[in-house]
Amino acid sequence: MVSYQKKYIAYKSRVDKRLGRCMSKQEPVSLCEPVSYILSGGGKRIRPLLVLLACEGVGGTVEQGLPAAVAIEILHNFSLVHDDIMDHASTRRGRLTVHKKWGESVAILTGDELLGLAYRELLRTKSGAIGRIVEIFTDGVIEVCEGQAYDKEFETRHDVTLLDYLQMIAKKTGKLVSVSLELGAVIGGGSAREVRALREYGTHIGRAFQIQDDYLDIVANEEEFGKRIGGDIVEGKKTYLLLEAYRRARGDDKKLLHAIMMNGGTSRRNVPAVRAIYERHGVLASAQKEVAQSIARADRELKILKPGPAREMLYWFSEMLANRNF
Repeated sequence: MVSYQKKYIAYKSRVDKRLGRCMSKQEPVSLCEPVSYILSGGGKRIRPLLVLLACEGVGGTVEQGLPAAVAIEILHNFSLVHDDIMDHASTRRGRLTVHKKWGESVAILTGDELLGLAYRELLRTKSGAIGRIVEIFTDGVIEVCEGQAYDKEFETRHDVTLLDYLQMIAKKTGKLVSVSLELGAVIGGGSAREVRALREYGTHIGRAFQIQDDYLDIVANEEEFGKRIGGDIVEGKKTYLLLEAYRRARGDDKKLLHAIMMNGGTSRRNVPAVRAIYERHGVLASAQKEVAQSIARADRELKILKPGPAREMLYWFSEMLANRNF
């Protein structure tokens, strides 16, 4: 039986190795040091993996897809650096964020440099469709920024609906996932049907990934999850769980949820009470169902692809996502 976990680690290793060569300059130290810090900070490398699997899934090779895979990972890190500034985050992946370590001005410039490095890597792709590739990538940059803008707007808006939320995560989280798969498919020479199918697979997987993240924030094991449980509730984030619970709740339950949304968060001591509300109104089960349905929709798109190792590994990835606890 094929060990997809081993293949994943091998692909991740190739991406990490190439990332390590992206910042070969040593000066100016004030810029090169934080950029190297970010690129060596680890991560699951999920998006690069999807670029490579999509490329292989339509008949391309890892070598063809590697520049774009690295570019999409750098772009992801660009968004994280700027998100951390806006969210006033102190840590990322167990380390100080760039703005905490070097200051906000350096962090902004670091993000800008990462965006430039991402395009430089992307343009190393050897393909007759390079214009289309750059267009897809650029659309991804624009929509991720739009998604972050909506996310920030939601912090002070009191009329956010579940539909608003789903549209926001489609841009902020889902778009970069669907772009990864679409890029891989175009680079690998996929047909229009294959490109569309892989793009849609990414859209559904991205949605599942974010809702699963919302769910894990309240039910995961803290050590495995890597952060304190209930953080979204404390910060008053308008997640799938909070918005759906608010829609379903009545009486005192609704009053508590309303207060959390109006005040932009609550004390940690209220986390168990909110979890109880989620359980009482079936919101945790609803989130699990939504994740399962999104993954099932994603998997249906893969039927367009020719049978082969890459397609099977994408099915494996869907299953891994469905069962993840991190």
